Amino acid sequence: TMKGFVAGKILKSKNESWKVGDYFGASLPFSTYQLITPTTLATTVFWKLTGMVDDSTVSRGIGALGMPGSTAYGGLIDVLKPNQGETLFVSAASGAVGSLVGQIAKIHGVKTIIGSCGGESKGKTIVQEFGYTNSIDYKKLQTAEELRQEILKVDEKGIDMYFENVGGIHFDAAMSCLKAKGRIAVCGTISSYNDAKPPKNMVDISDMIYKNQRIEGFMCMPWLTGQRGNFLKDMFEWIQDGKINVRETFVEGVDQWPNAFCSLYKSGTSHIGKLV
Repeated sequence: TMKGFVAGKILKSKNESWKVGDYFGASLPFSTYQLITPTTLATTVFWKLTGMVDDSTVSRGIGALGMPGSTAYGGLIDVLKPNQGETLFVSAASGAVGSLVGQIAKIHGVKTIIGSCGGESKGKTIVQEFGYTNSIDYKKLQTAEELRQEILKVDEKGIDMYFENVGGIHFDAAMSCLKAKGRIAVCGTISSYNDAKPPKNMVDISDMIYKNQRIEGFMCMPWLTGQRGNFLKDMFEWIQDGKINVRETFVEGVDQWPNAFCSLYKSGTSHIGKLV
């Protein structure tokens, strides 16, 4: 059975903590209907979405109010720890996580928010809808040096923070123009997920010492489960207040799941935001 993040509504319940009509997000097998036993409930990640979604917006439980949202929230706020007036660079800026990072950064007073994405259309979207001040079309670039030069055109002094979703030349370019006391949050390297032998990134750790730089890998669970921060409360309020614009790309039918999943790893798709 294939398992992953899902969102849904309780149809019947013998559990006092979960009422009929409650909405939830969870890590469960992919199925239209399923029985959740006490053992499953005790050993699986669940989060309550009642009052935050309805039948028309329940998909947010696997997007802005789920794994991607908590990744963007925790990675920016607690890993990168932004300060007002700083410069942030984000790869995969039009995707499920990146589309939210730019907007949360804007809420927190980040001055310059540079997003990398593929194509002119996506570049316009991230500036108009996702809080970015500048966009870079990585499809026009071949090397880390070319990408570095594009970043420096926006801020000649370099960047204070990098939110890593892609890996490859994006990491190398970001590292090469990271300022003193700069921070990098690493949550994904999608450019190499299909590589049998992913290429290695080079880091000059001696340079990091004298520049007081930090690279930190992280996963979403502390924020998704409420162990850290106030993710669900904050994100829901931002959505309600119009500070967060939620974009989703829908594919209809469970039978289309394999094709939709594979499309995540193909360059040049028209997906914007979370693919559902």
